[in-house]
Formats: sequence, structure tokens, C-alpha cells
Amino acid sequence: MSANFLLASLGQLLPIKGVYLGIAEAGIKQSNRKDLLLITLDEDTNVAGVFTQNRFCAAPVIVAKEYLFKDNPRFPIRALIVNTGNANAGTGEEGIAHARSICAELARLLSCDVSQVLPFSTGVIMELLPLEKIISSLPKAVANLKPDNWYAAAQAIMTTDIVPKVISKKILLGGATVTITGVAKGSGMIHPNMATMLGYLATDAALCQPLLQQMVRDVADNSFNRITVDGDTSTNDAFILIATGQAGNVEILNKDSIEYRELEEAVTEVAVYLAKAIVQDGEGATKFITVSVEGGRVLDECAKIAYAIAHSPLVKTAFFASDPNLGRILAAIGYAGVDDLDVRFVQLYLDDVLVVENGKRARNYSEEEGRRVMKKPEITVRVVLNRGKDSTTVWTCDFSYDYIKINSEYRS
Repeated sequence: MSANFLLASLGQLLPIKGVYLGIAEAGIKQSNRKDLLLITLDEDTNVAGVFTQNRFCAAPVIVAKEYLFKDNPRFPIRALIVNTGNANAGTGEEGIAHARSICAELARLLSCDVSQVLPFSTGVIMELLPLEKIISSLPKAVANLKPDNWYAAAQAIMTTDIVPKVISKKILLGGATVTITGVAKGSGMIHPNMATMLGYLATDAALCQPLLQQMVRDVADNSFNRITVDGDTSTNDAFILIATGQAGNVEILNKDSIEYRELEEAVTEVAVYLAKAIVQDGEGATKFITVSVEGGRVLDECAKIAYAIAHSPLVKTAFFASDPNLGRILAAIGYAGVDDLDVRFVQLYLDDVLVVENGKRARNYSEEEGRRVMKKPEITVRVVLNRGKDSTTVWTCDFSYDYIKINSEYRS
């Protein structure tokens, strides 16, 4: 981790000018637990986002997309409301009505338009929200609003997560000091097709709205879109990027500018940190695995192979057992869908150990070396296709007994 990162602990996280966070205990799934997060924003704050592509997307996703992408600059986004314990997905028109009701009540409390409030939910699917519990707790969240509540915010959006995921970073941008702080949640049902389960990054940099929307898409593609725990895309995924414009830098209006590139690089670093934290906190995970595919003709074939390896239950269980049954990786490469792949040119490495070359087991490879690597808590699987110059990386974890236990008992 670079020196200008601030570790995720209370007192080391940096507030963002123009962002306030409030926490409440609504008792949505259980009592005495933070389960409601309110984020409010100063006027003239820009907000951008990407959402799940699951066709059974949750009611809050439908409402948030409608409000965020509305064509009315008179009503910029002023608040985000997040609940855990209940996903409000698979709830039909009644679920949408509940999401709108929460936004309407919060808009009343904050004296803004209902379309200026974005709703988010995570938790059990196909159950209606406990609407009265949430609405009665909104005043508590408003009363708790503070600029330095980031760690509590990370705790409030957790479901099966074991640890809060939150980080800060500072950079110098055009002579101004710019701060970025972000939180995310996710542990299972992680194979996003846009982002992660829930992620919120804020910066005080000044950046115009169209470029902010471009940045959130690009950042997601290079961070949250490169992780998988179990191959399941959530119904509720959302990744929101906020720019309050209060750092004092000249507003960024040009995507080709040095300032844009530097800001995007910094935001991506924060997002990658959070994305990796989600994988490291994967349900029951004991090992963090980087899958790197190099030498492809096009990016798409590299991604197909990387995800085939990262998704394979047989590969993931072998890593859990530290069993160098690496033919499972070859099988995944072979069925990934690269129809003209010539396996005679493929090389497979486990960390720095050459396992496969010329379409077969490498001459000097031994299972003792494979087992040595697989016992490590962090492992790199490197596939070299030797057919082009494109490459990609995916981060995943192993499957343990606890993954089954956690998910079999999820609603209990």
C-alpha cells in the first residue's frame, strides 16, 4: 500500500468537505445493530453512479436510477439513504412504493425534492421492507449527521461482512490538496457486472458532471468489475462517486487533461483497495487469489479465461485444501470459450513456479513446489497465452466449509 494511503481505522479517515454521514439502529433484521446510513451533500455537489445489470434488479435500484439520471439540473442529488438487513428486491410495485416513501419522508426532513434522495438496500431478497421501522429511524440518522462518521458508515452497511471496508487518500491536484474517502460492503453474492454490492466514494475535487459519470464507469471497470467471490451478480449492486468541488482546484472539464488523469488514477487506487478488501473478506475465505492472464489477442478472451478460473468451484476448493490439483485450472482455461486457443503455446505459473508449458506439465515442476505455493494466504495464478499483447487481472478467493455454512444459515 502506498504511503499516502490512510489505513481504515477510526481517527485516520479523512472527512470530505460537503459530505455528512448519519447512522441509526432501525432494527431491520436484528436489534442493537447499525443498519441505516444517511449521507447528505452540500448544494452544487455532483453525483454519478453505475448499477447492477441483473434483470431482477431491486426496487431501490429502479428508483435510484430514475432520480439520478433525471434531466433536471434544478434538483441535484442531496442525500443517499442506505439500509441493510433487507434488499427490497423481488418485491414488485409495493417494493418500489416503499423505496419512494422513504425518499419522500427524508426529503421532507431535509427540505428538498423527493428526486434529490437516492435509496439503496442490501440483505435478504423477496421480503418487503419494514417501512415503519425505517421511517421512524430517519430523524435519528439526521440528528447523527457528522463529517467524520466514515468508519461508522462502513459498519452500518455491513451484512455478512466480517470487517468494515473504508479508506482515505490525499493527492496534490493542480496546486490544491484533494481528499478521497470511500466505503464499500460485500462478502458474498459477488460477481458484479458494474461495481460491487454497495460502494460509495467521495472527493472534494471539482469535476464536471459528465466527466464524473465517465470516471465512475471507467473506475468500476478497473476495480469492482474485476472481482468475484462466487459468480453470483447481486440484485442490488451500486457504486456511487461523489464530487463536492470544495477542494479549491480549478474545475476539471477536459478528459485529456493531466488533472483528470491524476484524479482518476487516485480514485481507481481507492476503488481497487476496497474491491480487494471485499475479496479478502469473502464469505469463509482463507486465501486471496490473483488471476492474471497475459498475451491475449483481445481483452475479452483474457477476461473469459481469468473468470473461468476464478469462478470454478473445483479450482477454489483445491486452493482451500492447498491441493495442487492444477489440472482443474487447465480445464477452466480450455472451456472458457476461446475457440481457437492453441494450448501448445499456453504457459501456467503458480506464483513464480512454472507448472505448464507446451501443452503439458513443465519438465521441472514438482507437486511439492505447487503445494508450497498453495499453502500461502496470497497466491497468483498467471496464464500466458503467447498469442498477443492484451492482458487482464481478476481477484478472487477460495471456497471453504464456512462458505456453505454462512450461506445455508443466511436467513436464520
